Amino acid sequence: MAASFQQQKLLVANRGEIAVRILRTARRLHIPTVAIYTRTDATSPHVLLADEAVALRPDDHDPVSNSRGYLDAEAIVDICEERGVTLVHPGYGFLSENTQFASLLRDAGVTFLGPRPETIQTMGLKHEAKALAIEVYVPLVPGSDGLLESEDEAVKVANKIGYPIMLKSTAGGGGMGLVICRNAEELRTRFHSTQERATSLFKNGGVFLERYYPHARHVEIQVFGNGLGHAIHLGERECSVQRRHQKVIEETPSPFMVKHPDVFEKMSAAALRLCQRIKYASAGTVEFLVDDDSQEMFFLEMNTRLQVEHPVTEATNPGLDIVELMIRQGIAERETRDGGLFPDKLEQEPFSVPPDQRNLHAIEARVYCENPVAQFKPSPGVLQHVEFMKAEWLRIESWIETGTTVTPYFDPLVCKLVVTAPTREEAIARMQQALSESKVFGPPNNMAYLKAICESDVFKAGNAMTTFLDTFAFTPRAMDVLSGGLETSVQDYPGRRIGMGIPRGGPMDPLAFRAANMLVKNDPGTEALEITLVGCRLLFHVPAVIAVTGAATKVTVNGEDVEMWRSVVVPAGAKVSVGTIKGTGFRAYLAVRGGFPEIPEHLGSKSTSIGLGGYQGRALHAGDTIALGACSPLEDEQMLALPSTLIPVYPADWVVYCLSGPHSDEEFVTAEGVREFFSTRWKVSASSNRMGIRLEGPPLKWARETGGEGGSHPSNVLDNGYAFGTINVNGDTPVLLTNDGPDMGGYMCFCTVATEDLWKVGQLRPGSTIQFHRISVEQAMELATVRQRYFAGLEDVISSKESTPGVPPPAIFSQTFTDLSQDPKIHVVEPAVGSVRPRVIFRQAGDSAILVEYGEMKLDFNLRARIHALEGKIRQRDVKGIWSLAPCIRSTMVHYDPSAISQSDLLAILVDAETSLPDTLADTVFPARRITFPIVLDDRWSKEALEKYMRSTRAEAAYLPSNIEYLANNNGLEGGGEEALRLLVKSEYLVFAVGFYMACPFLVPIDPRCRLVGQKMNPSRTYTPRGAVGIAGLVAAIYPIESPGGYQLYGRTLPPWQTWGKGRDFGPDQPWLLQPFDQVVLEPVTEAQYIEAETQFDAGRYVFKIEERNFSMAEYNKFVAGIADEVRLFKESQALGVKSEEARERELFSKWLAQKQEALKEAETGDDSTEVDETAESVVSSLTASVWKIKCKPGDVIKSSEDVLIILEAMKTEVNVEAGEENVGRAVVGFGKGIKEGAAVGSGDVLVMLK
Repeated sequence: MAASFQQQKLLVANRGEIAVRILRTARRLHIPTVAIYTRTDATSPHVLLADEAVALRPDDHDPVSNSRGYLDAEAIVDICEERGVTLVHPGYGFLSENTQFASLLRDAGVTFLGPRPETIQTMGLKHEAKALAIEVYVPLVPGSDGLLESEDEAVKVANKIGYPIMLKSTAGGGGMGLVICRNAEELRTRFHSTQERATSLFKNGGVFLERYYPHARHVEIQVFGNGLGHAIHLGERECSVQRRHQKVIEETPSPFMVKHPDVFEKMSAAALRLCQRIKYASAGTVEFLVDDDSQEMFFLEMNTRLQVEHPVTEATNPGLDIVELMIRQGIAERETRDGGLFPDKLEQEPFSVPPDQRNLHAIEARVYCENPVAQFKPSPGVLQHVEFMKAEWLRIESWIETGTTVTPYFDPLVCKLVVTAPTREEAIARMQQALSESKVFGPPNNMAYLKAICESDVFKAGNAMTTFLDTFAFTPRAMDVLSGGLETSVQDYPGRRIGMGIPRGGPMDPLAFRAANMLVKNDPGTEALEITLVGCRLLFHVPAVIAVTGAATKVTVNGEDVEMWRSVVVPAGAKVSVGTIKGTGFRAYLAVRGGFPEIPEHLGSKSTSIGLGGYQGRALHAGDTIALGACSPLEDEQMLALPSTLIPVYPADWVVYCLSGPHSDEEFVTAEGVREFFSTRWKVSASSNRMGIRLEGPPLKWARETGGEGGSHPSNVLDNGYAFGTINVNGDTPVLLTNDGPDMGGYMCFCTVATEDLWKVGQLRPGSTIQFHRISVEQAMELATVRQRYFAGLEDVISSKESTPGVPPPAIFSQTFTDLSQDPKIHVVEPAVGSVRPRVIFRQAGDSAILVEYGEMKLDFNLRARIHALEGKIRQRDVKGIWSLAPCIRSTMVHYDPSAISQSDLLAILVDAETSLPDTLADTVFPARRITFPIVLDDRWSKEALEKYMRSTRAEAAYLPSNIEYLANNNGLEGGGEEALRLLVKSEYLVFAVGFYMACPFLVPIDPRCRLVGQKMNPSRTYTPRGAVGIAGLVAAIYPIESPGGYQLYGRTLPPWQTWGKGRDFGPDQPWLLQPFDQVVLEPVTEAQYIEAETQFDAGRYVFKIEERNFSMAEYNKFVAGIADEVRLFKESQALGVKSEEARERELFSKWLAQKQEALKEAETGDDSTEVDETAESVVSSLTASVWKIKCKPGDVIKSSEDVLIILEAMKTEVNVEAGEENVGRAVVGFGKGIKEGAAVGSGDVLVMLK
């Protein structure tokens, strides 16, 4: 038979866990396999496990219609013929009981692993199945004889057999097309609608009725036949635990049959008579209803396929593999004279042990991504953490792993847990343990519901009827999100501290965040909600202790006002509402006792940040459900309130303390410009968000005309690391980089906020002002001490169990420092006269980072080698307190913990490490890797990004309509775009740095003749496809994720980032591929080849070609010296191109600015809005923003407090302006002055007038 196995080829016409389970058996039998898949399943495990995989409807890009590919019988048969398939296993669902599919396969010479088409058809029509059952004396539920023709006939039959009755579709299954009627009136009302629904669902409107037994059990017999009249049973399974007629928990032996083994004997004999009568082939299940009161049994139907719950039978019969039996039967049908397994291969004796004498008990629980408290609504989404407990008694049937996306297009079954034990009691205990210790975190699932069932007295006693779950009370320890507000996200403190461009996330205001957690007696860093401006509404299913802190806003529990900055008990079933922050400040924080245990850590934190962490990697939406921890109040627990002296005040005009540097010196900005920067009250722009606070004010006074090799604007530098909280100058716009900001880039950084003053940044509101005052690093450490005292005082209040209004205000709210002028260069190592050593500048970058800069603002491989060597020396010393090194083009940013090492001590170590390096590293050889990336040059995705940019942002620029032609012109290439592309892939690249966002690599061609230059797009694109490759300045980059960007694009490759760490070259704790000094080869491929590679990459199957190499500085310098003349000519031509394109861009940019200003002027002169009516009530803007959409008109009457009047745009986010409770019943009479779509508004401006 082994040779016969290998001569077959098995196609699995299914997906999910059953496809994986079938393939597992086929692989054990060494049968070649074929998987089929739809677009959303391209990376699913069954695709990876099969020897071959074929896409269904590959040209259909609509995920909804594409998902129906599993039902496309003709297409699947075509695949069978194309691939030489001999066997098809349909699994369950889809086409598993489709007569046409089985017939098509038979006609094509392919064996369907199941019964004959005629059998499927007969047993699929319940009235025909019942007629056969009657022939062989299988008892039936009293009911109609065949299909009902009219409602009068239905009522007549029902009156005869008695109510209640079930009205059922003859072609239905799984509880669909079934209704219960308790009297004649209900039957008449529902008869025609049931017919119509049956026609809609099954294309067959036939219905019949049966007596309904309220105390019924569902028991089924697993059978197997050889198609020749011989059949055996493999025991029974009880499936009485059902929700909405869908099985949830199955077990064997049946607890009913253990008490009544005589009923089992009758049932199994009846099932075999039916199978023998129809000469049943392959696996099937004969299902029975058992009346618990009378012990009578009645035939329900026969499922002519493999059942979802078949593992229960296998678990109690060690060595049994029903899928293998199906395969063997299929091969026998093809190859034996009789066309089926010989009877001696299907012996009854091993399965004839009575239920009360068996020595194993098995239970299966089906895990669905569905919400039990929302009527079992499917819950698609990303599974953020999957981890099953391991035990020899636990079998997992699954298709999921961490990072799996459960789509809305298929059944939400994600796995099955099957436990085995010597007794039922032990099996139940093991199932409870398996459900408790297994983790499937992401969107809601039913695991807690299943556990509650297993813990119930009814189930433990074996007394669950089919109606058990209809009245089963289940209360999840969870809260529902009724409204997510503007941006409510899960954060923890301090967030991630990894570097590599991985955003740290965490609370923007860590002071209020930590205080909220302390009030509910959590660890201060426990995950909680950050609420931005417009609050959220939550429903708590269980009692919970919460606290809301931060900027003042209205907080209610079931409509009753509660105070902020205190702990509050929320009763079970209560709704919590956090209103809009209308005064000063910008963020509030809501902590729940016990946190959110089922939100997993990702890369060391639960914080939400640019698609990472939190709940689904995003802000909360209405409909989300979050599991809670131990959240209830203790008996007689007293709630806590902070005294006003411990509550910060949030002004409209802020003073924020910072440290000079790294670049606030006269190399970059004039002395007058430095003074002006620190004396200016900068206005917070509406275009601010968690990535950065944009500031509006006077243009900086630059000390230079350009950034040299860093770029054409004086704010440009050769890329370097960024400190957290630094003020990054992007063109002429200062941006305070915050929790989700980049950690590396090509702009100078003026100063850096002191760590202990960063809490203020989280409360900066668009329209408010900020002035930076410089302090010394010693004063920054004083602030740290003061904050420690604040939290110690807060802890004293909490531990004393009573409010203490007399607590003096902590200095954190009152301490002031005068602005202190200081040089950001904290140390300079000047080379000796005649030395080849470069100049080294150690620049202060806040109180927790030092930027080490080498040489001039030039890209130099020798300088980069020196940085690499310096970092080696630092790592050798294992300096306590250093948590990250961020090397880049001519510098490295040393991030450290100031509580572990002082700036002065670290500086001494860094200086000593640098001076220990030899004068030259010309003979140094660095270990490296050579990694090949496939690239599509001039790809359609990058072109689409440019087309979108031209439609939405800027239509004319030197770099438009083609970035590639621009690069050719900008570099003086006579061969145009083709020559540019040739040069861009001719040389290998050296990875100079990894960072910015999501481990984005900064690449430089090793061959100087291939180092093209280009400016950044201005303004930047709002969209860049992941894997896009582009140039800015001399540096190329591969975009790791879909994101905004400004590099000039010339191709698309695979991203060097895999969020969930799938694949041989990644890991869950290191989802990035590249590291400094790797060498990258870009290998051109076709678009089709790229798409195939991308599919493999997403599935974790793509293996990069990685070769161990060395990078010799001596060989590099020798190579460069040998082509010096060619490089000189290349640069001369390049300089002319740059000069010409810069002039053209200046002209086009000025034209664009003029057009924008003219459009703004026209909008202002076209103002036809009404004057503000002083007698009217008004709805005002709570922040500086622009009007995105006006959703009301004069005459509209406010019907609900949640009516949206206007949508503002701020922080790149839509902000709904709701009417509010006080305006319900009022009518809109007009709008504020200048209010129209596109208009700018300030905080406090009248938007809508009401009377």
